[in-house]
Amino acid sequence: MITLHYFPGNASFAPHAVLHELGLPFDLQLVDRAVNAQKSASHLRLNPNGLIPVLQDGDLTLFETAAICLHLADSHPAGQLAPALGTLERAHFYKWLMWLSNTVQATLTHYFYPERLVDEGNADAAAQVKRHAEARVVACLAILDKHLAQASQTGPWMMGAQYSLLDPYAWLMCRWTRAFEQQPARSFSFIAPYLQRVQARPAMQRAIDAEGLVAPLV
Repeated sequence: MITLHYFPGNASFAPHAVLHELGLPFDLQLVDRAVNAQKSASHLRLNPNGLIPVLQDGDLTLFETAAICLHLADSHPAGQLAPALGTLERAHFYKWLMWLSNTVQATLTHYFYPERLVDEGNADAAAQVKRHAEARVVACLAILDKHLAQASQTGPWMMGAQYSLLDPYAWLMCRWTRAFEQQPARSFSFIAPYLQRVQARPAMQRAIDAEGLVAPLV
């Protein structure tokens, strides 16, 4: 049995949506950040980083959002949420997956938690980190918007014609920009309708409802 340790709206949403897209039976286990449960001894045994999500799949325990999503797609290939191994499409898929995880998500972490990068109590420095992180993410959104414009020649998704795990992952990263002061994801010409297409999928709606996410979603 699969168990996903999650918190609503966190990085765990991406594998949550993937699980619904694949139609797999699974349990949701809330890790309540309101009481710092991700730092509890029981959770640290699953993820020594004290972060969410964690996936348990039989004897396998995985952390890191991208790794969890990739494991789910590869262990259930009939769902076609990743291109075939050894293809050029798979290489580009890896590129975008690592970009979402290592560039966009990592920079958004600096935006939300700038105090982690400065000396304790240095509010001015934290504010500067946050401003620069937002600017870097906006630059990433411009890259995504350009890519979606190009991909639209073959289909409506990040990989063109084929929906993949990249799409709920990208939707989540864009959701996290909804409070940006200048250019949230929804302000970009190709991203805005793309987010609505992803959000309209039944699997996405099930994950959104299960986590109790409320408007504005993006």
